Amino acid sequence: MEHEDTTDDAASRLRHLTNFFLEHPVTGPVTGHTPTTTPSTPMSLGTLSHIDASVRELVQHTRKANPAAGQAPSRADAVYDWARQHTEHADEDVQQRRETIEYRHYLEHALRAGDKTVIRKQRCPECRTWGLMWQATQQRALCTNADCVDRDGVSTTVDLRRLANEHVAARKKIRQARAT
Repeated sequence: MEHEDTTDDAASRLRHLTNFFLEHPVTGPVTGHTPTTTPSTPMSLGTLSHIDASVRELVQHTRKANPAAGQAPSRADAVYDWARQHTEHADEDVQQRRETIEYRHYLEHALRAGDKTVIRKQRCPECRTWGLMWQATQQRALCTNADCVDRDGVSTTVDLRRLANEHVAARKKIRQARAT
């Protein structure tokens, strides 16, 4: 009997993204998919580029922190464990940056697979309320709180980098509070 992975992190989201696009090949314009440029490509080329960019970013960060990290794994989702292993003794800011990259990837992978609920689970960094909605055209989260606006009355929007920074910083505060 095969064990089902119930973890919800960047690696599992990347694994899901890869499997989803391989099991549901793009045959034309479909919601959630970017069309391929060749009929023989079983996966969206945009998704392949996304996966490659995600892996490359994390490998570069890891090698900058630890030049002796060695060869990155060939399986894309395994790069997250590899990065954690090779930065576990790095300075705290390097580890926090890795966690932020990983969490942003988690959000990106989920959105790429069509799961917008990951944004609804985030607090707005400005007003701290729940109610963010993903705006695909802007590639930003929009706060639905009518009071969360700028001086011109425009609703607050937040990019994934900031959401990831806020999430990791909040998690760090919780860990520090528990340690005291």
